[in-house]
Amino acid sequence: MAITRLNQRIAFPPVERADPDGLLAIGGDLEPERLLLAYRSGIFPWPVEEGFPLLWHSPDPRFVLATHALHVPKSLRRVVNQRAFTVTLDTAFERVIEECALAPRPGQRGTWITNAMCEAYARMFALGFAHSVEVWHGAELVGGLYGLSLGGAYFGESMFAHRPDASKVGFVTLVQQLARWGVELVDAQVHTAHLERFGAEFWPRERYLRELARALVKPTVPGPWRFDSDLPT
Repeated sequence: MAITRLNQRIAFPPVERADPDGLLAIGGDLEPERLLLAYRSGIFPWPVEEGFPLLWHSPDPRFVLATHALHVPKSLRRVVNQRAFTVTLDTAFERVIEECALAPRPGQRGTWITNAMCEAYARMFALGFAHSVEVWHGAELVGGLYGLSLGGAYFGESMFAHRPDASKVGFVTLVQQLARWGVELVDAQVHTAHLERFGAEFWPRERYLRELARALVKPTVPGPWRFDSDLPT
């Protein structure tokens, strides 16, 4: 099946047209209107590298974590309870995305977080749709993650860690807060063993789209985000 090439029109083909690897379309831009439509439609950008046309994906199956199904291993729960890290929300978005772009990825020569992606998600942060989690050890930023949130869904993009367990503590803290806000769905997009340990699982794309549509009916929690309480235990 031929991959659709996007033009200036803000539209995507039906996700059922994606190839077996989830590739649906090529080209287009990262303007907020297109990004919002993509995520609401179960699609996300995943560039190859700087200078290449954008690639848009809708994989089947989809790797998803239901916030109520979060599993925190005992060893990590001990780390959380020790409070060696301080976790904040939306206080250093650009630093987090830059660190994610620099983080080495096994089997990858470079990063898919291009300069254009950094600029686009910074715009989404300014609009209140993109959010960062910062993990601090004293005054040092040692871990973090970022993503987008719409309605009752959070779309995870990337994470980094400079100390063991830093990004894990940030992720767990975020998911517990999302659950308190009534955000039920964390879209991890593709499989990682890291998130599988927290309870993420594969959903058929049909189920994902059905649950996404239900989640999008809820109001979006506006940014900037702050925790409702101290670090959860």
